Amino acid sequence: MFSGFKQFIMRGNVVDLAVGVVIGGAFGAVVASLTKDLLTPLIGALVGKPDFSAIKAGPLLVGNFLNAVVAFLLVAFAIYFFVVVPMNVITARMHKGEAPPAPTTKPCKECLSEIPIAARRCSHCAQPVVQ
Repeated sequence: MFSGFKQFIMRGNVVDLAVGVVIGGAFGAVVASLTKDLLTPLIGALVGKPDFSAIKAGPLLVGNFLNAVVAFLLVAFAIYFFVVVPMNVITARMHKGEAPPAPTTKPCKECLSEIPIAARRCSHCAQPVVQ
């Protein structure tokens, strides 16, 4: 039962999805701060204070935006160094003794396109391929 769970967790797309959700959440805070603290007050100052809830007529709230950017960078740093790097190391250790797969394509000498190994003629330039 635990080996199946281990295989599920070690699949790359599960970790990538988790990282994407966390980074997306942190980036959402940056975008929310950009719109709420910088863009909305600028629009309110230019248009004459339309009906935006809780807009202050004072200066822009640049500090809140910078806090959101710093928080995003810290979350991205933590996710990269505490999730992505260890997963890459574990995956590299799991595939350490495996031989790379045999190539299935080769370059055409005329047009440099990738063609199947067994091809006798290039599908791109129609030149005969020497075996």
